[in-house]
Amino acid sequence: MPSKCILILLDGLGDRAYVNLGHKTPLQAAETPNLDRLARLGSNGLFHGKRQGLALPSEEAHFALFGYRQEEFPGRGILEAQGAGIPVSPDDVAVLAHFVSVTEKNGVLVLKKDRPEASGEEIDQLLNALSPFETDGIEVSFVQTRNLDGIIVIKGGTSPHVTDSDPLQEGMPLIEIQPLNSTRTDPEAQATSRALKKFLLDCYTKLKGHRVNSNRQMRKKCPINALATQRPGRLRPVDSFHRRWGLRGLSISSGLIYWGLCNFLGMEVLKAHDSIDPGKDLADRIELACSHLRGFDFVHVHTKAPDSAAHTKNPHVKRDVIESLDRGLGSVLNTLLDDPELLLVITSDHSTPSSGPLIHSGEPVPITVVGTGVRRDGIERFDEINCAGGALGFVTGADFMPMVLNFLDRTKLRGLMDTPEDQPYWPGLRKPFSLE
Repeated sequence: MPSKCILILLDGLGDRAYVNLGHKTPLQAAETPNLDRLARLGSNGLFHGKRQGLALPSEEAHFALFGYRQEEFPGRGILEAQGAGIPVSPDDVAVLAHFVSVTEKNGVLVLKKDRPEASGEEIDQLLNALSPFETDGIEVSFVQTRNLDGIIVIKGGTSPHVTDSDPLQEGMPLIEIQPLNSTRTDPEAQATSRALKKFLLDCYTKLKGHRVNSNRQMRKKCPINALATQRPGRLRPVDSFHRRWGLRGLSISSGLIYWGLCNFLGMEVLKAHDSIDPGKDLADRIELACSHLRGFDFVHVHTKAPDSAAHTKNPHVKRDVIESLDRGLGSVLNTLLDDPELLLVITSDHSTPSSGPLIHSGEPVPITVVGTGVRRDGIERFDEINCAGGALGFVTGADFMPMVLNFLDRTKLRGLMDTPEDQPYWPGLRKPFSLE
């Protein structure tokens, strides 16, 4: 049986069926001879991090896939802060934030344009206008991560349990910052919501009259005059990936959220960067994964390309990106299949619809497992429909890592206790029997 695992994660691969693709999904419509070859060589099924119908963000889908419970999740804001290398303490709250264009209407701020186009010089001038803010002993500051995006760091008697202000839909009012129902009487949640609102109002006051926006108005461009926030988070203790599963983990990925998440779980991270050729990017990352198998037992190879293509809301674009990824996979596939010690898993984290208002949707995604000893179920195509008839059935996030341990001959027989902690892997981190 294999001793190492490479997980190839095609972000946002799943989709819905479209009339202009002959009532097929982009994956069904794509020519994918290499993914189909893998389907024929292994066991297939459908995967969802939680349960069918739930639209998961990438960070929560990955968190579940790596075998962690929702109550252990620290929040996306803190993970992106870690991915960006922003210093945060265990008591700090980090909130995702980005520049938007708003207009005043009936005493509220209405989202006019999300992430309006802006030059680097304009962004720099607006950033300089946002000085750190303090109120009631709470410090609030905005740290840019990329272009119009950044992290708001809140220090001093704070709580992450407050609502978003981002409505995610142009023409809708920004949302009032409030404590969550579960913490509505918590003084720290109340103080955090007040401080964050005051900071956002202060930013609006400074930005709306800024000379950058005066110049934009003369050029008939919408102002960049507010920040919208979502998904606060705070660090919390959690088992490392190695402690929980007995596997040395590595992530080869692009994007702050994946770097931050894997760092939070104690995995090593090799930071990749995207080019205009997603197929070559994937091939390069797979080759890098193969070269690191000596030092790691589990390698996460990630590409954001299908998800990004779906956000264009053009299913043909996503189909073409999938075909590019398949060509990239084909250039390294024989190397993968020639290694008898390798377990290869191909799946996605969630579905991303190429049409409609949803960011992500709740349909499950295909999963294929290939390796020595893995059952071959006769499935001929890798897609959302064909894989549903495979031997793996319906795989959830709670199933995924135990399944990997099983295929690696690392799963522990229930009832054995080779360590004081009932870990799921075998052999455990044992203490040798002493003659003393």
